[in-house]
Amino acid sequence: MLARLVAVASFLLLAPVAALARPVVVELFTSEGCSSCPPADAFLSELSRDRPDLLPLAFHVTYWNSLGWQDPYSLEAATQRQAAYGVRFGDSPYTPEMVIDGRKGLVGSNRRAAEAAFAIARKSDEAEVTVSGVRHGSTISVTVGRGTGHAQVVLVGYDAEHETNVARGENTGRTLRESNIVRSIQTVGEWTGTSLKLESTTPAGEQAAILIQSADGAIIGAARVANGGL
Repeated sequence: MLARLVAVASFLLLAPVAALARPVVVELFTSEGCSSCPPADAFLSELSRDRPDLLPLAFHVTYWNSLGWQDPYSLEAATQRQAAYGVRFGDSPYTPEMVIDGRKGLVGSNRRAAEAAFAIARKSDEAEVTVSGVRHGSTISVTVGRGTGHAQVVLVGYDAEHETNVARGENTGRTLRESNIVRSIQTVGEWTGTSLKLESTTPAGEQAAILIQSADGAIIGAARVANGGL
C-alpha cells in the first residue's frame, strides 16, 4: 500500500501542470456619494473574496464629490479612465458601471449580466500576453512575454478593504464596507510585442496589479503582483 502511494505521489509530481488562466479584470466605477452603488460594491467585495479567477478593482470617480459627500478614495484618474471607456462604448459615465476586461460595460449591480460577461471573457479567443510582477521593497519588477500588437503596461495600486461612515449626501448615516479600492493608476511602460522587463516604484496602495491594455481598451494580460520580500 505504501509503495502504491509513493508511486501515485511520484506520478503527480511528474505530471504536467496546466497553466493557470490569467484573471478576468473586473473594473467597478463607483462612488460613496451614490445611493445606487452599495449593492454593486457588495457584489465586488464578494468577488474579491470568492473568485480567484477574477481581478476585481473598485475605481472611485470624482463627479459625485460636489453632491454632498467628498469620497476620500476618489481619483481624477478613475474619472478619466471611465470617460475613455464611455467614448469606446458610446455611452455617458454613470455609477455603478462595471467594465469587463476593458471590452464590455454593464450596470455594476446586475449580477446575472456580470456572470454572463465573466463567462464570455474566460472563453475569449483574443490574443493574450503573459505578464507577472514581483514586489521587492519599494520596487516592482514586471515581466511581459512575447506576442503580437501594442499595449500599455498599467500599474494599479489598491487597498484590500476599507470601512467608511458616510456623514453627508445620498448615503448619509450608512457604514460602507468596500474592497479592492484603487489608490493609484499609472502607465509604466509600452509593450510592442517583444518580451519586456521593467521596474517601477511601488505605487500607492497595499497591493498592486498589472494590466496590459491595448489601444482599443481591451485588456490582453493581467496579474496580481506577488510579494518577493525585502
